Amino acid sequence: MAAIVIVGAQWGDEGKGKVIDFLAQQADMVVRHQGGNNAGHTVVVNDQEFKLHLVPSGILYPNTLCVIANGVVIDPAVLLEELHYLQSRGVDVSRLKISSKAHVVMPYHTQLDALNENHRGDQKLGTTLRGIGPAYMDKAARIGIRIADLLHPEELRERLSRALEEKNRVLTRAYGAEPLDFDALYERFLGYGDALRPYVADTSIIINEAIDRGDRVLFEGAQGTMLDIDHGTYPYVTSSHPSAGGAAIGAGIGPTKINRVYGVAKAYTTRVGDGPFPTELRDSLGDSIRERGQEYGTTTGRPRRVGWLDAVVLRHSVRINGLAGLALTRLDVLDGLPALNIATAYRCREGEIKEFPDTASVLRTAEPVYETLPGWDTPIGQARHLRDLPDNARRYIERIEELVGVPVVLVSVGRERASTIVRAEMF
Repeated sequence: MAAIVIVGAQWGDEGKGKVIDFLAQQADMVVRHQGGNNAGHTVVVNDQEFKLHLVPSGILYPNTLCVIANGVVIDPAVLLEELHYLQSRGVDVSRLKISSKAHVVMPYHTQLDALNENHRGDQKLGTTLRGIGPAYMDKAARIGIRIADLLHPEELRERLSRALEEKNRVLTRAYGAEPLDFDALYERFLGYGDALRPYVADTSIIINEAIDRGDRVLFEGAQGTMLDIDHGTYPYVTSSHPSAGGAAIGAGIGPTKINRVYGVAKAYTTRVGDGPFPTELRDSLGDSIRERGQEYGTTTGRPRRVGWLDAVVLRHSVRINGLAGLALTRLDVLDGLPALNIATAYRCREGEIKEFPDTASVLRTAEPVYETLPGWDTPIGQARHLRDLPDNARRYIERIEELVGVPVVLVSVGRERASTIVRAEMF
């Protein structure tokens, strides 16, 4: 029996999709437990690229059951489009289950997301404008609509009527926008309910039964720890918990059923959207790493901000998530660089600190304290064992382990599933 949680250890986009896809070959079930279509996973198999936004990465394996659990917010139009995309490429999606308790992203959520972001002016958060934050706001305010409501016409009528009355008042009075039509929305989302009906279930029961009978269950989230609404760089965060604690609530299982947690980190650091980023490279080297690593958002296509590896961030992730180890990705992107920097501490007004600061005001003034290591000239994309790596690449991995305090259990040296070095079994 093994229930394993995989989290992003940085600001998202760490390569979780590849790591989860690689591990899913050993899994009986893969569970997506938070976030929405504001994030994505890119998986490359036999030179074929698959871009996933809501469906778990395990869908590419014919015998793996995939679950979109209650903690996810779902835009039905996006999900149905993704299912069609997968089916058109020969992927069997009948193994997908969707939680009846998952909340629905409505058109007024995406509209309000854009209006709110535009209203912030210079204080923009860098949201993807997919309506995810407003959907979670309605969930907390107890006026959200859940997947189960789409299957019951009278329930949907009552909940949509109550929600739309409030949303139209905000749209018209606060923003001067046109109101949304109840009848059009009602009929549209009833149709979505009919299309999704075969997939809907009480997924908490399915997940718990799988763990109890000894199945291997893999939990995947979206974004990364530094975007966690409590433990990230607030307010430049997402609206849910990408950290490990979110897996239990977001999937409907007890925390004692989780066996281990692993983090995924790039060999450097990236961030999409606004907010502090102490190790950011605002020069031609940052541009070069961006192009080498194809650092553009899977969902938005936005260029990612690029910086050196930040051990302060990784130590924070180890502590917050209780990580047993790290999967290190994109190591091959650093091929040919003469020297590599790792931030080991920050220099602030208060002096030098080695733990991630708990306030934005301190973080805004933080300057990284770097340790420099030599790079390597030999391309590493064909390496399949640690011994195949150049000495300096191995030393870079070892120094990360020393600074962060957990082992690097997996190393990715390319985008393909096979371009992976396994140092320790994770299941």
